[in-house]
Amino acid sequence: MIRWFTAGESHGQGLMVIMEGLPAGLPITEEYIGAQLARRQRGYGRGGRMLIEQDWAHIMSGVRHGMTLGSPIGMTLENKDWVNWQEAMSVAAVENYSQEGRNKRVTRIRPGHADLPGAMKHGFEDVRNVLERASARETAARVAAGAIAMRLLEEFGIQLHSHVISIGGVWASPKEPIDWEAVEDSPVRCADPEAASRMIAEIDAAREAGDTVGGTVEVIAENVPIGLGSHTQWDRKLDGRLAQALMSINAVKAVSIGPGWDVVNLRGSQVHDVIDPVTDPDRPWQRKTNRAGGTEGGMTDGMPLVARFGIKPIATLRNPLPSVDLDTGEAVQAHFERSDVCQAPPAGVIGEAMVALVLAEAFMEKFGGDSIPETRRNYQGYMKTVGPRKLFQ
Repeated sequence: MIRWFTAGESHGQGLMVIMEGLPAGLPITEEYIGAQLARRQRGYGRGGRMLIEQDWAHIMSGVRHGMTLGSPIGMTLENKDWVNWQEAMSVAAVENYSQEGRNKRVTRIRPGHADLPGAMKHGFEDVRNVLERASARETAARVAAGAIAMRLLEEFGIQLHSHVISIGGVWASPKEPIDWEAVEDSPVRCADPEAASRMIAEIDAAREAGDTVGGTVEVIAENVPIGLGSHTQWDRKLDGRLAQALMSINAVKAVSIGPGWDVVNLRGSQVHDVIDPVTDPDRPWQRKTNRAGGTEGGMTDGMPLVARFGIKPIATLRNPLPSVDLDTGEAVQAHFERSDVCQAPPAGVIGEAMVALVLAEAFMEKFGGDSIPETRRNYQGYMKTVGPRKLFQ
């Protein structure tokens, strides 16, 4: 079973990842992971932090001579901004602790952030104890872990992509098939150039107003084999696991598999994907539509896996909302912590990582193996059985 954990604070010394359950013999490099981390740092609407950080995951363990060993993989990501926060985020107790600048105790609560419930839950008198871990900075560690999961999936032909389909009230109408190179070149990672221009204007308007703006992202996984996940228990259903993973991304408030809410007002005859007769043993169970988003009954159905998620406007506003003080309960303006204007473009890269991690776990549950060759044999043997029961076996 693939498991992974992250640790670290936004302005601490760095982030850490521990990942286990990967088979031995998987080729992986820091450069491959670095390419994914660089994608996360791009995107129109990003804040000044991206000018400081140059994310790089240093592999500490679990890889030798470019190959996984089957043992836990440990990675660290340095926070370049730590040099400016050494006293405020010191691990050791600090004598004569200043209450100026970065050291000042945070008591002005931000509506929409983890500030208030986190402070109440843990009994904190300084909201910084919450906001440092609740920061989206943690997602850099997720992307590092997700890159390794993607590399595993690539060994078996599975490819992941993402694109932005809305920002604010601007919705894209991308042409099929999606030009993924054009998406990567787009400042807002949108496949519709005309909509992308209006999205940029929407972000500019929010920035000018000292406000923030949210959006909708779609993640697509192609060449996913039929049968990942399970119908037998609630917590093994793949669509449920994907929803939990995507909902865990900072500021995500809605998740759907496929078109989601678009189908609830339609009749069944307009929703379900008709299965075509099998004429090619190498491509059984084809469908002309994919309204199910690639899952049925908690399992992948052989069609592309499509997941959408909506990310709310970021809670940290340059023009802060009215709020209250943690100490007194009196009215104040909410705290402002350096932030982005729009997180939708980089959220797609984070979403790819989370989908990859869920798929990799389900893939290893299905096919097992302590080494890539063993997993490949199991996978190939299974794929030979996927077809009409009495024709192609």
